[in-house]
Amino acid sequence: MMGPRQVEQGALFYEFSLDTHVPADHLLRSIDRFVDLSDLRRALAPFYASTGRPSVDPELMIRMLLIGYCLGIRSERRLCQEVHLNLAYRWFCRLGLDGRVPDHSTFSKNRHGRFRDSDLLREVFEATVQRCIDEGLVGGEGFAVDASLIRADANKQRAADASQTVEWDDLARTRRSVREYLDTLDEAAWGAASETTPKFVSRSDPAAQWTGAMKGHAFFAYATNYLIDLDHAVIVDVEASRAIRQAEVGASRTMIARTQDRFGLWPARLAADSAYGSAEHLAWLVHERGIEPHIPVFDKSERSDGTFSRSAFTYDPEADAYTCPAGKPLRPRQRVYRTPLPLVDDDGMMRYRASRRDCGICPLKLQCCPNTPARKIPRSVHEGARQMARDICASEEGRTSRRERKKVEMLFAHLKRILKLDRLRLRGPNGARDEFHLAAAAQNLRKLAKLIPLQQLSLA
Repeated sequence: MMGPRQVEQGALFYEFSLDTHVPADHLLRSIDRFVDLSDLRRALAPFYASTGRPSVDPELMIRMLLIGYCLGIRSERRLCQEVHLNLAYRWFCRLGLDGRVPDHSTFSKNRHGRFRDSDLLREVFEATVQRCIDEGLVGGEGFAVDASLIRADANKQRAADASQTVEWDDLARTRRSVREYLDTLDEAAWGAASETTPKFVSRSDPAAQWTGAMKGHAFFAYATNYLIDLDHAVIVDVEASRAIRQAEVGASRTMIARTQDRFGLWPARLAADSAYGSAEHLAWLVHERGIEPHIPVFDKSERSDGTFSRSAFTYDPEADAYTCPAGKPLRPRQRVYRTPLPLVDDDGMMRYRASRRDCGICPLKLQCCPNTPARKIPRSVHEGARQMARDICASEEGRTSRRERKKVEMLFAHLKRILKLDRLRLRGPNGARDEFHLAAAAQNLRKLAKLIPLQQLSLA
């Protein structure tokens, strides 16, 4: 029998529970257990007035932002629409069926005001790190660091080349991203990272770096820097920086020091690629932090013209001298006045020189120094840390670290493909920090939900 037409009629009384309509295996139900925003209102209290109309609940906005970054909803306008329609989203936000979803413009106003002034998004991220530590997911013995480029919201068509003069002070009156750029010119992760003038500078987001590091078309980008624990690939710190190697190395130092201060984590080893293998950085890890550098040494001493490379010369630490393949010594260049101390150049290198008399009659001269009277060998003042890194990389532990550090690259792939953060929506250094903090918090929450299932928690 054909059923009758169903006409909706309003009920006078009804019972409806959002909790019963959210599937047990829904991602947000798994994540909700680890979201603790109990201190949020205390942290924001100084930034709200004591009188006036009640504001939008800040916990509601943070929960909505976590939904957006956990599920790859990049537009805040679309996020508001999805929360309005989706029962699981309403349940996670504690809205109920008749709860009013805030306007999308509310996020922008609070982000540029209270959230940024109180550094709230940083605290939200650190709360996820602390929860991972409490759940035993952070070993604290081995860390890895790396950086990945994220496209900025900047167009080359509106960029200025290096020869053009731009009145940044005039643009700063109307553009927040330009004001932030001017404020960070002296910071190590931004303007002070390198004195090299970029080929193009974006007028809309001048802190973004013009880069061709992806081996394709060049673009404006920021770098997101991750410091992870190697046990379960938990992100223990995140930092935004310019998309250049010097800024990324500086960001790694900032993250290591901050992690030690905030969480008391002192790793025994750090894994990274050769971009972090400069002599100064290796010496900082070894001598100032006591961390084993599982990092390939950044070295350009190998020659390709057929002459002897530096590896063909043997160094004697007791005599502080090199021995060439012909058995002759190379001694450090010394001062010729006052005390005869080895002379260190501005680049942190000592030059070891052979005797012209020895090189002039040497049968191996054409293989050693055919174009100079005598052979010179540069040696870094931090060569001890460099040699330590070489020995570690040649060991079994070093080979294991090379495999484990790929976990950082997997997190970056997850960030761009699953969370869809392959291009920033916000501009300026602060906008990049906000997005990277929320994305890293979302990845840690998803990690907790995956490694600690609901059944395990209920049994405990």
